[in-house]
Amino acid sequence: MQIKTDFLIIGSGIAGLSFALKAAKKGKVILITKSNEEESNTKYAQGGIAAVWHDSDSIEKHVADTLNAGAGLCDEKIVRLVVTEGTERVKELIELGTKFDKKANGDYDLAKEGGHTENRILHYKDVTGFEIERALLKQIHEHKNITVYDHYYAIDILTQHHLGEVVTSQTQGITCYGAYILNTKNGVIDTVLSKITVMATGGAGHVYATTTNPVIATGDGIAMVYRAKGHVKDMEFVQFHPTSLYNPGENPSFLITEAIRGFGGILKTLDGKEFMQKYDARGSLAPRDIVARAIDNEMKTRGDDYVYLDCRHLDRKGFIEHFPNIYNKCMSLGIDPFMKMIPVIPAQHYLCGGIIVNEHAQSTITSLYAVGECACTGLHGANRLASNSLLEAVVFAHRAAEHAASAMNEISFNDKIPDWNAEGTEQAEEMILITQSQKEVQQIMSNYVGIVRSELRLKRAFDRLEILYNENEKLYDEKVITQKLCELRNLICIGYLIIKHAIRRKESVGLHYMVNYKKKEKI
Repeated sequence: MQIKTDFLIIGSGIAGLSFALKAAKKGKVILITKSNEEESNTKYAQGGIAAVWHDSDSIEKHVADTLNAGAGLCDEKIVRLVVTEGTERVKELIELGTKFDKKANGDYDLAKEGGHTENRILHYKDVTGFEIERALLKQIHEHKNITVYDHYYAIDILTQHHLGEVVTSQTQGITCYGAYILNTKNGVIDTVLSKITVMATGGAGHVYATTTNPVIATGDGIAMVYRAKGHVKDMEFVQFHPTSLYNPGENPSFLITEAIRGFGGILKTLDGKEFMQKYDARGSLAPRDIVARAIDNEMKTRGDDYVYLDCRHLDRKGFIEHFPNIYNKCMSLGIDPFMKMIPVIPAQHYLCGGIIVNEHAQSTITSLYAVGECACTGLHGANRLASNSLLEAVVFAHRAAEHAASAMNEISFNDKIPDWNAEGTEQAEEMILITQSQKEVQQIMSNYVGIVRSELRLKRAFDRLEILYNENEKLYDEKVITQKLCELRNLICIGYLIIKHAIRRKESVGLHYMVNYKKKEKI
């Protein structure tokens, strides 16, 4: 079936929902999501959203903190743009019904996280993302111009390639005409023709064995755009959150927000000794890349499986008020945070790179925008500052919607795009071919392309991933399309991009930490 819409949005996190609400004022919107409508990385964001909010803070301070965390690779123009416009966008979230915690005097209870020099994190308990998602979805449901297609999976975006033209990364004027989408409930593949298409597909956490991301985070948007010969950047900068709950067998990993360290939590080794002061003067409040590497090093040198986060000295009432979800989770596992220290371990959390976009969120493919974690705006550089991601999402969703609305009237539907052709394919007989390959991808990436890397590890990862790529492409060509098959294809693509960009990066910087880099400098 062929469907037409002014705006097609792929993904239902804060970026996609924010864009939808603004674009719906100018035309018809279809928003597709491959799971339930509320399932996204946004939903699991605990800490909050950073914004300059009071007189003791300033644009310059927030800019400086962001640039410092980004290890010299941020685009300062974009950093200033996001920080300057961010406060207004957060106010809009509040106007749309988002609740943030307040103090008894009515002022917002602003938290402080690693890398920030001021208290500027607006939050709602330890479920900020869930609260933002709730407020935005309520507005989405009330808008007559927005239709949500849940349990629909985007297979590929439509370009000249689907008209029989040869398209390469050097082709000028590559244009997006919509996407093929799979109804995961009945297996039917529809063709959506759109004037404007928006990637808001979130991150790619499940390219690693341990991640805080929900299972839907398989890098679909980035992989789709790369296959369509769009440009991507900075894929080597993968952020590992220093503190996920150590609970073997749980997938995804349960996040222990950085805000707890801002609240006073202290990292310790299994013998109860502090260690962060050996690595950074800021101690447990150092930026995430430093803390994650420190924990990784302590675990490897000591032979331990985890470290501790000590909260026993903190105010019990205040802790439970601020972090009820975390408190309940710990208690459910028999860990009373005021009697026992919380076992934590780093886990993949955020991808700083992605689809290259400009200040209007335009990708290198005409009529295709990218917002949220799947986009590379230049804000994060080599390492994301805590709680800047939700801010980036709303700022660029606003800018994308304004730009796309003005461009839409000049765009026509391309009625020549053919429907999906499944001729010659057959049902896959053995799901083990897909599930085992996904496990192999995750083990390769975790063991060779994790927090600490080397040239030898990267080369081994590349060679092993190439075997999986060839095997999966054969499956893709011969078998009936399923969500799992496509997700594996995308994860292999994401792994390849991370490795390729890591090999090309000629310096050890930020989240891309090469163990042999300093040694090479002395040669």
